[in-house]
Amino acid sequence: MKQTPLRTIHEEAGARLVPFGGWNMPLQYRPILEEARKVRAEVGLFDLCHMGRFEVQGPDAEAFLQRCLTNDISKIKPGFIRYALLCKEDGGVLDDVLVYHAADQEDRYFVVVNASNTEKDWNWLQEHRSGFDCELRDRTAELAMIALQGRHSAKVLQEISELDLGTLGYYKWAPAKVLGFDAEISRTGYTGEDGFEIYFPVEKAEETWKALVDKGSPFGLWPIGLGARDTLRLEAGMSLYGHELTEDINPLEAGLQWAVRLKTDFIGRDALQKIKEEGPKRKLVGLRIEGKRVPRQGYPVLAGEEMVGEVASGTYSPTLEGNIATAFVPSDLDESREDLSVQIRNSRAKARVSPLPFYKKDYEI
Repeated sequence: MKQTPLRTIHEEAGARLVPFGGWNMPLQYRPILEEARKVRAEVGLFDLCHMGRFEVQGPDAEAFLQRCLTNDISKIKPGFIRYALLCKEDGGVLDDVLVYHAADQEDRYFVVVNASNTEKDWNWLQEHRSGFDCELRDRTAELAMIALQGRHSAKVLQEISELDLGTLGYYKWAPAKVLGFDAEISRTGYTGEDGFEIYFPVEKAEETWKALVDKGSPFGLWPIGLGARDTLRLEAGMSLYGHELTEDINPLEAGLQWAVRLKTDFIGRDALQKIKEEGPKRKLVGLRIEGKRVPRQGYPVLAGEEMVGEVASGTYSPTLEGNIATAFVPSDLDESREDLSVQIRNSRAKARVSPLPFYKKDYEI
């Protein structure tokens, strides 16, 4: 089991540590619902050192990533970030990733991948790098990655950063001095709130974490675990690999058409073009579910007495004060049907289709 450089700090803070993606990670420090509410109301601090971090650099870096990823890499301006997917030839999703184009080096890109897929993604990229003049480096072990999420995140990070965060727009990144050392800061997130990620030498991890806890205290900052992170991302309608995305799910049926540029020649393009022309056979929808029982992945979705799909993710939403889920159902399902339900063990809970995302922040950044 891999350990992040912040393990000792998590243990000292009383975190409950669990295996996740091959890493020993904090699930929670306090009750999960309290942690989720804290991020929505104020600000939370996350250890993301388990995420995979690859660097691609060289004359053919853009062309290489263009071949491997679904989004149009040529359109990513220096200092900007885009969401994209790695697909198999049949269009199934290997992973969803963020692609960063360096502001200070035209031929340098940074790719952040899911922890559970790091080895798979690395091997896939290496397998398809032949013929491209670029270097691929795995920087996961040498760079720490932590995040701030919540409406007060900019105020907290500004306390230790020399970069004017007001100049850093959404889905942008830039080099910065943090506590006097070199780092890079991005403005994205996985909670539906304003937020930042900081990338810096791994030996500075404890110092940086402690400084953020100290400076964030007046703003109500708490360390936050994976449990609340999952609740927050589901409220925000964001996909989680292994749930809304798998090798057997393609991005069109997962509602990610906006991250697929069929005019580019990426692996899986022909299959996705055919799926688009014929129409996906299923679609991802949001569900609001009555009752106290929480829906979980794999639970059947019924229309009347007929099973028409299954839950991809489900949780209790502290923001909406009720149970929510995503589910795959037939593309032609009438979303206004009033006889939808979810089979939860030996009983059924009434469900209705709800637009995604379930939650949108009520402030500007």
